Amino acid sequence: MESGMLSRTQQALIRESWQRVSDSPVQHGLVLFSRLFDLDPDLLPLFEYNCRQFASPQECLSAPEFLDHVRKVMLVIDAAVSHLENLPCLDEYLCNLGKKHQAVGVKVESFSTVGESLLYMLEKCLGAAFSPDVREAWAELYGAVVKAMRRGWEALPQG
Repeated sequence: MESGMLSRTQQALIRESWQRVSDSPVQHGLVLFSRLFDLDPDLLPLFEYNCRQFASPQECLSAPEFLDHVRKVMLVIDAAVSHLENLPCLDEYLCNLGKKHQAVGVKVESFSTVGESLLYMLEKCLGAAFSPDVREAWAELYGAVVKAMRRGWEALPQG
């Protein structure tokens, strides 16, 4: 990730907004994934635990194994927020995360839907505080995270 891609103002907006979300990560993560399944129901079969397919998004969203996944996703976002000044230190981790997602059948194109779902969750959580500047800052951060994860899809990772 390019160092210094987020301005100090954007970093502050991300930190302030994340503070309001991070106190209830699973609750807010469920909003994100509910929206994800609304936007792309075809992603549901990717979430299979112990060879168990979920019949509906609601069944998936209440499964303990899925709630663990929600926690992990929120921890990745938290790590990105915690390293805003030095995002390149997460490159290797995010690249490996991309490889893991590729291995379970996630298509790189699905990350745009995940990004839409993240912004939706932030908007629902923040209400009027979700300004255009906050949206733009989060979109920039998410784009940087996805860029690093996409390297996991490449045959020869950069670096």
